[in-house]
Formats: sequence, C-alpha cells, structure tokens
Amino acid sequence: MSTDPSPSESEVEPSAEPPERGAVEEGAADAPLPKRRVWVVFAVAALLWAIDLLTKNLAVANLEGKEPKPILGGLIYLQVIRNPGAAFSMATGMTWVLALVAIGVVIAIVWISRRLRSVGWAIGLGLVLAGALGNLTDRFFREPGPLRGHVVDFISAFAPNGQGFAIFNIADSAICVGGALIVLLSLLGKDYDGTSTRGKKKESE
Repeated sequence: MSTDPSPSESEVEPSAEPPERGAVEEGAADAPLPKRRVWVVFAVAALLWAIDLLTKNLAVANLEGKEPKPILGGLIYLQVIRNPGAAFSMATGMTWVLALVAIGVVIAIVWISRRLRSVGWAIGLGLVLAGALGNLTDRFFREPGPLRGHVVDFISAFAPNGQGFAIFNIADSAICVGGALIVLLSLLGKDYDGTSTRGKKKESE
C-alpha cells in the first residue's frame, strides 16, 4: 500500500481542453486563397474585343449608307451610325474626354487584376475591359482622328434610328453586362480577391 498522498483535484491537469476561439479563427484566416484569375480577365477581354472589331468592320462594309435592315421580326434593326459620344449615344461632343476616361478604365482594370482571385469578378472585369478597348480603338483609329474618332454603332433595338432604344454595339453591351455582374457580386458580398465581405463583417463583430 502506497503512502504517497493522492494529488488534489487542483493539481490534476485536465486531459483535454477545447481549442480557443481565437485559434480556430486564426486557422480559418490562414486557409489558402483561390488561384489568381488574371488570365480569365484577358481571355474574356481578347475574345470580346475581337468580336467587337469584327462586327464593326462587317457592319461598315455591308451596312453603311444603306437603309436599316430589320432582323428577328423587327426586334433589331442593323444600321451604321457614327457616334462621337459615349455608350448608347450619350455625352455627344465629348469624344476626347471619353477617350481619356476609357484609357483610365483600362489602366485601373489591369492594375486590380493582379490581386484578382474571383472567377465572377474576372469575367465582369474582362467584359468591361473588352468594351473599353473596343470603343477606344474606334476613337484612336477612325475618322476624324486620334482621340476624336467616332465609334461605330450598328444595333438599333425595337425601331430604326434609335427611336425605340439607343443605337449601340458589342462593346457597349459588354460594358453593361460586365458592370451589372460586378454590381451583383458586390451585393452578394463576393469580393474581387476571392473573399466574402459578409464574412469579414462577422469577424469584425
């Protein structure tokens, strides 16, 4: 029979303790981020940019100087309009300012793409980049001259001459779709770096 005194309850070390909350959150924060999606931005931009340039050249070659051509039962009218303004014929007469704005948009997208990890954001920014480059190409290389060139619009919805809606092109459509996608992702709390803004708010609370 042992004469050693039994240790008191206060001296007995617990066999196991649950991990602290801070340690769990720290481990979650260290989780690997998604891969960078820079290539998605430029792949989408290159594809839509090429489509925009091709359709504009085809429109100029086949439609300029002719009467509006209805397709899809009159839902769309194809006709060439030289637009000195912004998308959907807005801001007419500010061609050089719009060209500088487009250059700024291109630079901003290229800059932010280095930290891009969200596929949705990559597609959205790629569409906006394609639209900006498409119309910027017109402003540099079409008449009447660099930074003053008129954009080729050739799609008139619902009625000819933009009477039912504005006259636009593929680049305008890409900008609108890309912008809408980015806004939707922002509302859903999806950030461009692959994280969730909602998760960040919960951690801060």
